[in-house]
Amino acid sequence: MIDWTETELSALRRAYASGTTRVSYDGKSVDYGSAEDLLARIRTIERAIAGFSRPLPVAGLAGFSRGDR
Repeated sequence: MIDWTETELSALRRAYASGTTRVSYDGKSVDYGSAEDLLARIRTIERAIAGFSRPLPVAGLAGFSRGDR
């Protein structure tokens, strides 16, 4: 389950781009201690969203035959 939304991520990116550490979205406001804290939150959400949208890897077992056995 994803606890974050694209709305939150967009608000975080806008705040980071404008140089502020106060983020408001969906009637909520959050103050981050620094730009680094804000960027860390952005990266966390991006990884979580990417992890849920990325297809799972497929594992297989290769086989071969030499033909003489």
